[in-house]
Amino acid sequence: MKALRLTFGALLLISGIILTLLPGSILLVISGLVLLSYDWPRARGWLKISQKSMAYGAKKLDRFMLMRKLKKF
Repeated sequence: MKALRLTFGALLLISGIILTLLPGSILLVISGLVLLSYDWPRARGWLKISQKSMAYGAKKLDRFMLMRKLKKF
């Protein structure tokens, strides 16, 4: 079971990185890191970093959209 989880997690991570470089979704990277974080402590650190950067990006986008909406009035 551990080998299957590590293999599937690595495949998701690699395909997520490729799709992030091409127009795609970063959700595959996150899901791959979640699977890898069960068995690999270093992946937990990468997962925390990616979650923090995604939260920061969402806050920045929300702020931008709010300012854009307020300029219309």
